[in-house]
Amino acid sequence: MLDDPGSAVAEARAAGVGALLTIGIDAATSRRAVELAESLPGVYATVGLHPHDAAALDDELLAELESLARRPCVVAIGECGLDFYRDLSPRDAQRRAFSAQIALARRLDLPLVVHVREAGDEAMAQLADEAAGLTVVMHCFSLPACVDECNARGYYASFAGNVTYKNAADLRAAAAAVREDRLMVETDAPFLAPVPNRGNSNVPAWVVHTAAVVAEARGWDAARTAAVTTANACRVFGMEPPELPEPPEMRS
Repeated sequence: MLDDPGSAVAEARAAGVGALLTIGIDAATSRRAVELAESLPGVYATVGLHPHDAAALDDELLAELESLARRPCVVAIGECGLDFYRDLSPRDAQRRAFSAQIALARRLDLPLVVHVREAGDEAMAQLADEAAGLTVVMHCFSLPACVDECNARGYYASFAGNVTYKNAADLRAAAAAVREDRLMVETDAPFLAPVPNRGNSNVPAWVVHTAAVVAEARGWDAARTAAVTTANACRVFGMEPPELPEPPEMRS
């Protein structure tokens, strides 16, 4: 969570960002996400358990997540998924927690925000087996080899600041290949600050730099990229389209 959420929201609005989604990754951050969404206009929340903490899932925690998810400001379950890069929770625990949150998203008719790292084949297989019919958002999209399959399944692909990195040509190619009606951009603050701010703690306002690189990859201008990604995010999460002045020109 950001140290000064109110200032971060104001800064994002000044950059042309009208609505923000704050992500829960465990019980504490899910509670905090709900608090922020209920206190800051234009902020929405997700609740979920990150695969790093999957071993903590029990009936009590799942019940709390479900209770939080029933609040009007909560628009998705997650982030959840599989992370076999760090393996901070046993893989079986990750699979079980992922399944439980897929089931929760289905029970509450909410989108599912999915984290995948070094587990693409298994995550895609588990989603195919368990998430049919759900709205799936591939957060911080990291599966360029699966972009055609994601398109075919109707998954949303959300690109973060790492798409701007010099060595991320595969991600830029994926951003160019994602279906127009499934394309989104995100910050993943405080992580993955985009160029030219790489190495700093990320903030929501800097999503404009990510959007600029996605626009370049697709051969679009800033206005089209902002309109498409905003419309897609509002449709997925049921957010009100922001009423803002024309955003400043995006700079890569």
